[in-house]
Amino acid sequence: MKPLVCGVLLGCSLFVGVRGFYSSSDDVVELNPSNFNREVIQSDSLWLIEFYAPWCGHCQKLTPDWKKAASALKGIVKVGAVDADQHKSLGSQYGVSGFPTIKIFGGNKHKPEQYQGGRSSQAIVDGAMNALRALVRERLDGKSGSSGYSKQGGGDGKKDVVELTDDNFDKTVLQSDDVWLVEFFAPWCGHCKNLEPEWAAAASAVKEQTKGKVRLGAVDATVHQAVSSRYGIRGFPTIKIFRKGEEPEDYQGGRSRGDIIERAMDLFSDNAPAPELLEILNEDVLKTTCEDSQLCIIGILPHILDTGAAGRNNYLEVMIKMADKYKKKMWGWLWAEAGSQMELEASLGIGGFGYPAMAAINTRKMKFALLKGSFSDTGIHEFLRELSVGRGSTASLAGGAMPKIHSVEPWDGKDGQLPAEEEYDLSDVELDDDVYDKIEL
Repeated sequence: MKPLVCGVLLGCSLFVGVRGFYSSSDDVVELNPSNFNREVIQSDSLWLIEFYAPWCGHCQKLTPDWKKAASALKGIVKVGAVDADQHKSLGSQYGVSGFPTIKIFGGNKHKPEQYQGGRSSQAIVDGAMNALRALVRERLDGKSGSSGYSKQGGGDGKKDVVELTDDNFDKTVLQSDDVWLVEFFAPWCGHCKNLEPEWAAAASAVKEQTKGKVRLGAVDATVHQAVSSRYGIRGFPTIKIFRKGEEPEDYQGGRSRGDIIERAMDLFSDNAPAPELLEILNEDVLKTTCEDSQLCIIGILPHILDTGAAGRNNYLEVMIKMADKYKKKMWGWLWAEAGSQMELEASLGIGGFGYPAMAAINTRKMKFALLKGSFSDTGIHEFLRELSVGRGSTASLAGGAMPKIHSVEPWDGKDGQLPAEEEYDLSDVELDDDVYDKIEL
């Protein structure tokens, strides 16, 4: 059974001001960035965790069953809940894009599994027990399930936290076009040991989400004293931010993985160029752009004969400006000329709104939303802002699949030209007398 979710491009009832689904009297543990590592990551217990938003109707419906399941599983399996609307960093860290999302934190706490079962208390308990049996079997087989990175002792996460030394620091960090967050640590430092699993988990998430454009490294300052002395390292752990051609900046954020990821994503968006606005020339352009993005924003612009090059460039400039404004979302941006992709227009119902038109597509859910306001900075901003918080009118793509895309020639940047009219020479055409009689009449 696929979970019902409320989120981007999926409708959800709005409950304004609702907070606190769970209280201390419940058996559901309220989790947040401050206690998540201690309660969940460092625990040997199996955890079922619900990521919810207070305004989500499906979440409200789930609450009594979640409480009932937590009571039934008390002492056997831990049951928790995260207000992911309030603690966005935790939701982002674990890829939560809709509500409610339920994750199972088993042997490998850094790679939770998605819960796919039913939403009744009985189904939740059954799912938890199945996961528990699987965990016990792993332990019987001698699998610890741990994949945490240990800078001092090695580990599977070593590939994501880059070990930096006096010899490789300048080439790896200072000469890199990427942004670096570097931890200077001492093996005997207790605070460093507490930071270790957070730094490792953040390194993996940041590397994936930024496609390697932001990296996390670590320097053992007790061994590599030259580079540590260069940057005046006096206490441990010390974290510094390095950007090419700039003086290093002291990291001032929190020490949880969520805080680290959030700061890294801010650095990424600050330095990243706006996503490229591509013309839909063939199926590969649409597929690659939309499948790699949570949302794909598509503008259908008037025919070149209706606007000329100047008018079309004005529309494209509006889209480029909005792409830059929302670049932190890492959405895909595309455009097509009206009439060039008729199946796409038909599946989105764009024809009824005229041109220019805009749609936002979530290809994972095969849902879309249409811009109802003006094709302007203000109109598009309002449209995208509503979508980014999970609101707005949506519909399903016809047939539950993307429409056929035709291969077309790219726009040459010039004004359009009317097709040349063919001239017909009738001097050699012989007409019989009856035809001449009719012409004279």
